[in-house]
Amino acid sequence: MNKYLTYLIALSSGLIGVFAFAPFNYWPLSYVSLLGLIWVIKTSQKSTALFSAFLWGLSFFTFGVNWLHVSIHQFGDAPLMLSYLLVVVLAAYLSLYPLLFAYLVRRFQVQRAVLYPVLWTLTEFLRGWVFTGFPWLQFGYTQIDSPFAGIAPIFGVTGLTFFVMFVSAVIFNGVSALITVPRKVNVAVANALILAVVSVLAGYASKAKYVQENADKAVNITLVQGNIEQNLKWDPNYLYQTMENYGRLIGSNLGKTDLIILPEAAFPTYENSIQPFFEMLQSMAEKANTEVMIGTIYQDESVGKLLNSIVVVGNKNVPYELQTTNRYNKHHLVPFGEYVPLESLLRPLGSVFNLPMSAFQSGDFIQKPLSAKNLNFTAAICYEIILGAQLQKNLAANSDFIVTISNDAWFGNSIGPWQHLQMAQMRALEFGKPVIRATNTGITAFIDAQGKIVAQAPQFVETVLTHNMAPTEGKTPYAVLGDTPLFILSAAFFLLHLLGGLIQRRILKKVQRPTV
Repeated sequence: MNKYLTYLIALSSGLIGVFAFAPFNYWPLSYVSLLGLIWVIKTSQKSTALFSAFLWGLSFFTFGVNWLHVSIHQFGDAPLMLSYLLVVVLAAYLSLYPLLFAYLVRRFQVQRAVLYPVLWTLTEFLRGWVFTGFPWLQFGYTQIDSPFAGIAPIFGVTGLTFFVMFVSAVIFNGVSALITVPRKVNVAVANALILAVVSVLAGYASKAKYVQENADKAVNITLVQGNIEQNLKWDPNYLYQTMENYGRLIGSNLGKTDLIILPEAAFPTYENSIQPFFEMLQSMAEKANTEVMIGTIYQDESVGKLLNSIVVVGNKNVPYELQTTNRYNKHHLVPFGEYVPLESLLRPLGSVFNLPMSAFQSGDFIQKPLSAKNLNFTAAICYEIILGAQLQKNLAANSDFIVTISNDAWFGNSIGPWQHLQMAQMRALEFGKPVIRATNTGITAFIDAQGKIVAQAPQFVETVLTHNMAPTEGKTPYAVLGDTPLFILSAAFFLLHLLGGLIQRRILKKVQRPTV
């Protein structure tokens, strides 16, 4: 095949892959995209294959995370072209992982379909771990509305991604067998049978139920979407207007609902400096028998940490105070958004490295659930909701809900917030826990234990969203075991491949050994 045609197929396949994710949700395109990637890797000369894999990644990630330029340009004051250039640079870095996948496929002469997802799982693990990780756009997320979503409660999004790559490899092996000369019809038929059996098993998994809803513990929850424009949010002159807006929205719902939840960093100032407001709210909320969960910026003076935090106000058992134990502090921070690596070198370079509130420190990795209305809420702030492994470690045996607060106003009217919401849906499906999502400008939503959105507020309007949510009891296999079974299985498949190759080489040596 002409190498330029190969490059075009690679670029097109990467671009197509993004349309499998939210907000487009054409989930079958995930298989088309990965099939194109495998095709260019396996049917080209080595140098062309490696460069094609890089181009696939460059196309996929540049389009898939283009929403980052909004925060870089609009709120980091970087010129438009520089913001796009920085997105391309990030995409080029992320493309190294598909390139590594291509190298491993060629290096180990992969033929068996099951080995493609084994190597893909390895490279995706590295992408989610190196330099604190960026596990965005894993293909398993595209399957949230597919017939195969039932894999998630067993193996998580990692297992679903494994499944998508495996199916793509089976299709590739079957098609490539048919077009070889002489035609290997038996190989194609075998791959078709494998595909049929795997699809049936995956569909059967979707019918399994691991958790049960407890309607007796249902609670009425109100989510407050303040719709504070990002260019005003950190303006000191707008602080009192922000407090007035949220105070009005809270006050109009006190006594009418059980729990009110505000978004991430709702008040753009230190919680410490407006402590009297929280103390007054504690008294009002307690009298109204309504509790309030608020995203704050908290200065822990005892250890000198600035923390992105959630605090509960109005709880009668644990009344509010600055040093309250009924608090969650964000652990996994976003590089450059919440902290700046090598800040002494980078901050002087310009405003793009000096976004508001980019000097946070991390909270503990394992933290107790928040307590509200005698229920337990396992918390995740913004980016953390995409980290299934972290959430799995924090889900206590008595956790009732997952609550996540965010401020996606950083990314404007882009595809970013929709991708973020899709990831929150996956967490609900993986763990069999309803997810409650409060945001500043959207997308504010209630998600049931099957990952389905049951109530959703429109974007970019000041509003409240109220829904009656019942917690679930029981645990999914993924909630108990996490990614460990899939990683063990992947390692076993790879070791068997190496062992099989070693045995085959020894047999060939014996056969080819000259007789005396």
